[in-house]
Amino acid sequence: MLKTLTSSEQETVNLAFSFAKSLKAGDVVALEGDLGSGKTAFCRGICEGLGFAGAVNSPSYAIVHEYPNNPPIYHLDLYRLKNANDLYDAGMDEFSKGITLIEWPRNFPLDITHSVEFKIISDNEREICCKSLSP
Repeated sequence: MLKTLTSSEQETVNLAFSFAKSLKAGDVVALEGDLGSGKTAFCRGICEGLGFAGAVNSPSYAIVHEYPNNPPIYHLDLYRLKNANDLYDAGMDEFSKGITLIEWPRNFPLDITHSVEFKIISDNEREICCKSLSP
């Protein structure tokens, strides 16, 4: 487990850039935290760390963004989904070939390999706790 305090969005991105080096195809990263706590910035850092150079935005309304990469990166926001059927309608069963980043994973039966929790300390500070759940 790694617990870190960041004091800017760029520090959050940099932490995620380093964290990305531990990821491999098939990994599923759950990102938990309040709105504005840094989940999407962390996803941006992971994508950069994996070599993706394009824009990374919250998939709140699209549900899923697929970033072409090797391996592919799938970025999901499950906040608006109601049940597991909606999750599989979004294509979840196809994501095993890539790295899946999931914002708001709570209440869904998922095989999570990494958990990242965000806590807002102040306007600029975030406490970020990264855990590997793989054996």
